[in-house]
Amino acid sequence: MSARKSLFRAVFLVTASISATLTLPAPAGAADVVVATATQLQAALAGAIPGQAIRLAAGTYHGSFVTTNPGTAAKPITLSGPADAVLINDGPAGDAPDCPVPTAGWDSGYGLWLANAPYWTLRGFTVRESKKGIVADNSPHTTIDGVTVHHIDEEAVHFRRSSADSVLKNSSISYTGQVQPGYGEGVYLSSAGSNWGCHGNSGGADRSDRIQVLDNHLGPFIAAEPIDVKEGTAAGYIGGNTFDGRGISGQNSADSWIDVKGTGYTIEGNTGTFAPPGTFANGYETHNPSTSPSFDNGCGNVWRGNKSDLGGVGAYAIKISSVSKCKANPNVVSASNTVTNARSGLANIPVTP
Repeated sequence: MSARKSLFRAVFLVTASISATLTLPAPAGAADVVVATATQLQAALAGAIPGQAIRLAAGTYHGSFVTTNPGTAAKPITLSGPADAVLINDGPAGDAPDCPVPTAGWDSGYGLWLANAPYWTLRGFTVRESKKGIVADNSPHTTIDGVTVHHIDEEAVHFRRSSADSVLKNSSISYTGQVQPGYGEGVYLSSAGSNWGCHGNSGGADRSDRIQVLDNHLGPFIAAEPIDVKEGTAAGYIGGNTFDGRGISGQNSADSWIDVKGTGYTIEGNTGTFAPPGTFANGYETHNPSTSPSFDNGCGNVWRGNKSDLGGVGAYAIKISSVSKCKANPNVVSASNTVTNARSGLANIPVTP
């Protein structure tokens, strides 16, 4: 063997020996994390980095679960678990700030809170017995897929503070508004204009735009609207969902499957039913609240291919509240929508072919 080869071999053996005997730090990267306790989950949420996958073991997790760590478009962060991985927040507790932001010493009571944390994917697990279910604040590009949210004091899923371009799909929501029925929405898109002082972070409005709500089962016993589309938001898509209207409370004007105060939404291919108990006026309703800055609130929305069974209680499948306010950007109801067991009919405006 040549001297050069002998030297190379000696260096290789020494290096191999060092590698075998020393514990070297792991290379930088987004290694997957498996958690099985509330403390481990809190640590994982606090330390999450782009591209990381956090996996929940089956079990019940009691605590305050919040993250302020963003993913990226190329490297979203994933939190996933089976349906029997259950998040419960026993709060709220402590002194709340004037507007909801993560604050030391304050527990919001939210089951899971994404705050300034875009590009997260939440998949498979369950949230229950919390003040609110899942809240996304200033967290655009959030995907919620196949989660279960039930027995919640107020709303189940809320996209807030311009959490635009987000998706809720393949999920199940029931038994909301357990403490405040009028504030027990299943899915809450954006914020009421009266709350823009806290949540209006985009030119004075909450622009939680272009959100998709797809193929979810909503109800029964969602005390407020299964979906509430607030003013100032635009261009979302609500399709393929099943609404079970049992238990809609009638409180705080909650008497339909969807209230649409936003602009340019497409509501397509949904199936809705209603049966007692509950209060039910119409299947889908538009409303036109005034806001500053001004938007075409409740205008320019389209309904196609929805199937409605109003249980002999509801008047119209689709009730357009003000035609005159939307002359420049009218709502459109297609003849492809169908209705049964309605007191009045398909819609209160002429339908289009």
